[in-house]
Amino acid sequence: MSGNPISAWRGYLRQNGSKGIRNKILVMYTVECASFVAKEIGSSFRNSEIDVDVVGFAGCTDNEYALRMMIALLRHPNVGAVLTVGLGCEYLQGRKLAEIARQEGKPADWMLIQDRGGTLNTIEAGKDAVRKLHDQLQRETVMTEMNIHELIVGAECGGSDYTSGLSGNVVVGRLFDKLVEAGGTAIFEEIVEAIGLKEIMLGRAANESARADLGAAYDKMLDYCKSVRQYSVSPGNFAGGLTTIEEKSMGAFAKSGTKPIEGVLRVSQTPPNPGLWLLDSTPDPYFMGFGYTNPNDSEGLMDLVCSGCHLLFLVTGRGTVVGSAVSPVIKVTGNENTFRRMSGDLDFCSGAALTGEKTMDELAAELLGLVVQACQGQLTKAELLNHKEYFIPYKYQSTGKNCEV
Repeated sequence: MSGNPISAWRGYLRQNGSKGIRNKILVMYTVECASFVAKEIGSSFRNSEIDVDVVGFAGCTDNEYALRMMIALLRHPNVGAVLTVGLGCEYLQGRKLAEIARQEGKPADWMLIQDRGGTLNTIEAGKDAVRKLHDQLQRETVMTEMNIHELIVGAECGGSDYTSGLSGNVVVGRLFDKLVEAGGTAIFEEIVEAIGLKEIMLGRAANESARADLGAAYDKMLDYCKSVRQYSVSPGNFAGGLTTIEEKSMGAFAKSGTKPIEGVLRVSQTPPNPGLWLLDSTPDPYFMGFGYTNPNDSEGLMDLVCSGCHLLFLVTGRGTVVGSAVSPVIKVTGNENTFRRMSGDLDFCSGAALTGEKTMDELAAELLGLVVQACQGQLTKAELLNHKEYFIPYKYQSTGKNCEV
């Protein structure tokens, strides 16, 4: 990267050749009835050297969209080992998920609460299984050099105000430009926050195929918003100084930077090549009409994780406290008042661009340094506070290329 040398760091090499920046044990529950037990297993390691995250799906019946997300999570390069916990009578079967993890070369185990004899027995068995998985990771994990060009980084907005489009998202966009120039991969989402920007977005298409995919994603999103009579703008946005969905859209789109958009990813699809990508999480038309697009920021973050993002940006003008399971979250604000008020939750402030103290490029370089530190193992604010939120919904979206179950 010209004029800005980046230090390499030690990553975790997976059997398929991918590299992670964390070496997590993922405890995954397959139905809401098993969530309490899974969370108790995970919480018992909160203050230990064992890095455990818990995720799961609340539904008892089939949903292919949720299944694809769960498979993408256990395949994620930041995940070193997997323990699945089920009740026993639900549709998603933990044994099959554990088998997929093993096929990926990851240590895995599974258990059913009904077979283990109830809550307490399963919690104890789960804690023992996590310790054994950790011991196996300690023995078998291979460390390797990793650099910026191997990163996949995602960006999400949450709690936007007037500074988000003027500074916070702009600085992330500048960093995305640097990442793409270095040969890395950047993913931005929230097509639902591109209202009014169709021609601007199509003008960024890398080729005709990307242009067609971007146009189709935009048209589907607009039809969806009209059908549910809901657009991605909130009272909090208005209180923060935004006035229209188009104004919010311009600010949200700024986080994509200026590079050509390679194409459109669907949820759980990994980028087929480096560059800048748009992630489409809008439900496809379906006779049941179920599934909301981005019902909360946690789902948006999980969508990005399921596309392989090692690390995430969450840009917030008004402030947010959430983090994410599996991938670290760096929270960026362009509002200096918000940063002072919530400095225990937020990682980076780009407000100096608004006061003229620093340029956007200077701030982007500082933010890139923070990214490298996180890749080297420094914990983000969300990680320090154990904010590891997740959300896997019922939804319908057909599979795309490179989106396998």
